Amino acid sequence: MDSQITTEDLEKIEAGIREKYLKVAKNPEGQFKYPTGKKGLKALHYDKTLIDKLPDAVAATYCGVGNPFSLGKINTGEQVLDIGCGGGVDTILASMMAGPTGNVVGVDIVPEMLQQAENNLMMTDLKNVSFKKTSGEKLPYPVDTFDAVISNGVINLIPDKEAALTEIIRVLKPGGRLMMADQVDSGNVQKDIKARLANWFQ
Repeated sequence: MDSQITTEDLEKIEAGIREKYLKVAKNPEGQFKYPTGKKGLKALHYDKTLIDKLPDAVAATYCGVGNPFSLGKINTGEQVLDIGCGGGVDTILASMMAGPTGNVVGVDIVPEMLQQAENNLMMTDLKNVSFKKTSGEKLPYPVDTFDAVISNGVINLIPDKEAALTEIIRVLKPGGRLMMADQVDSGNVQKDIKARLANWFQ
């Protein structure tokens, strides 16, 4: 992690994440510079068969930056972890692919998003999904637990990316896959930490 980031800075980052995603939990439309909801799923070429199985109210909560499943499929019976699951749309889609013999866990740090994920899950008949409040930097799972880890637009928000990636490698089984969609700053990263914190969610 950047040694310039203090404990106070970390608290500000988490508070900022919660403030933004509290609004997203109420309605993601207009909160991002890219399409959300079913329009976003279609634009990112998610499997139409799976999209059609989603209740409209669940699809409406989608706000991913990309399609992690474009990197490969989830196989029947696999154990999957979704880091920064938000409203749980990718988690639910992964569970459809894993089938009843698989298991999918979604984790997030924003209680309101986890509640939305639980509400979305209740609109399905899926039994192989669970959600938990925890950080991607400290995953409460044993070594070699998951066949695949997915993440969509979240690793960029985590201050200690090295810790998050170390944790992902730890919980993945040998030969497991990280399927990540995210945003990267293609310009010059500001050296001043305060300026970077001010633009953390831009």
